[in-house]
Amino acid sequence: MKISDFQTKDVINVVDGKRLGHISDLELDLRQGVIEAIVVPVGAKFMGLFGGGSDLIIPWKNIVKIGSDVVLVKMEELREPRTQTNYDTTVYIDRDGRAERRS
Repeated sequence: MKISDFQTKDVINVVDGKRLGHISDLELDLRQGVIEAIVVPVGAKFMGLFGGGSDLIIPWKNIVKIGSDVVLVKMEELREPRTQTNYDTTVYIDRDGRAERRS
């Protein structure tokens, strides 16, 4: 599967049914050859280049199902990302309830 195949799919959170957007990028672990996370832009951007939007990083382990048109993810505590934040790290909750911090 190519990244361009992912970029045409809608990302849906199965917890609340909300459409999160389209995949813009993947985070890869090149040493192990695995995908670590998908990246979904949030906020208004023009042609993906201009704008004050931020990115939602969804860990690969939170993907429930990849279909022909959609990617279903399970994000328990999904909050709208802030464009200006006073925090140095972001906490992601996986489907087992474990927290993961990223800088």
